[in-house]
Amino acid sequence: MYNYKELIVWQKSMDLVEKVYTATASFPIEEKFGLTSQIRRCAVSIPSNIAEGAVRKSKKVFRNFLEISNGSINELKTQLEISKRIGFLTKDELERIFYLCDEIQKITITLIKKYSDF
Repeated sequence: MYNYKELIVWQKSMDLVEKVYTATASFPIEEKFGLTSQIRRCAVSIPSNIAEGAVRKSKKVFRNFLEISNGSINELKTQLEISKRIGFLTKDELERIFYLCDEIQKITITLIKKYSDF
């Protein structure tokens, strides 16, 4: 249906993954298989779901994958907020990542609305 690499929402999601990996690199080593892993997997699922949905033959199915991606953004924001609260992230780091999350969500929600008639 779409070349996912050309979708701005996928490109921004890939940027988000990079930011998340950079931000979590300084997390305590004991969190490697805990919060760090959970945050990274969640971030990776955002562009992954967009890519998977984009190659499906139905706009309705693509919308479902966008909804899953949107849910992953909210999950990621929650985990990042926890990280800030326990002192793993600074307020500035959190705000920079949240800004990108919000951008991605706006695009995702617009696409979900666009395909809601199918």
